[in-house]
Amino acid sequence: MILSIIIPAHNEERRIAVTLEKYGNFFSHKKIKKEIKDFNIIVVLNACKDKTLEIVKKYARKIKEIKYLDFKEGGKGFAVREGFKNSLKGKAELIGFVDADMSTSPEEYFRLSKLIKDFDGVVASRYLKGAEIEPKPTIKRIFVSRIYNFLIRTLFFMPYRDTQCGAKIFKRKAIEEVVSELGMSQWAFDLELIYVLRKRSYRIKEAPTVWSDREYSKINLIAAGPFMALAIIRLRILNSPFRNFIKLYDKMIGFSRY
Repeated sequence: MILSIIIPAHNEERRIAVTLEKYGNFFSHKKIKKEIKDFNIIVVLNACKDKTLEIVKKYARKIKEIKYLDFKEGGKGFAVREGFKNSLKGKAELIGFVDADMSTSPEEYFRLSKLIKDFDGVVASRYLKGAEIEPKPTIKRIFVSRIYNFLIRTLFFMPYRDTQCGAKIFKRKAIEEVVSELGMSQWAFDLELIYVLRKRSYRIKEAPTVWSDREYSKINLIAAGPFMALAIIRLRILNSPFRNFIKLYDKMIGFSRY
């Protein structure tokens, strides 16, 4: 197995060092033990204004499998998409992404990669039976996540309970076929990725995960909620007979979802 792990990073100077240290050492050890053929970690910096780049450069010199891309624009979706494109230039057989805060440990990510087997992708879930979350999520967080999931199930008829979990991994062929179709740059990127793959009849497995939420305050759920909901609705319209109205409106205001 040759594994490519993408880490989108936006102003992560306080957390990225530990993540790169742990992931780099863990997968280097797996490579030495021949449990994997090879791996690389691609950190995609998007609109960073802190010292994230300096820290990533330091670890890229220390661990040869760590690479980085530096963009002055874009959200998480943009970063992951650019990471996909870069991964496809190499020989990766499995391509995935994980959050920069190490909410998913390298041990857990490796376990998820082993579950792919006859599936085309595995998405981690914090809400399936068997999942472990530390610390326990607040009532507010549960409420917002359930509303988000209700909209997804209602509008897209998908069975997944947690499309937004930051740990996902896919077979190369699946990413090769859909990467050019991905356009959401922020809130609905994870949903769009899974939806497009399912439309192409790829089989995506949802698996319970061990999740350590490092910083609840990273996203203001009350403020972000409306944007998350609008992104879902927008994606639904873009995949309906009414998509031309959205495209015409975007053209009129000069908006690009890319």
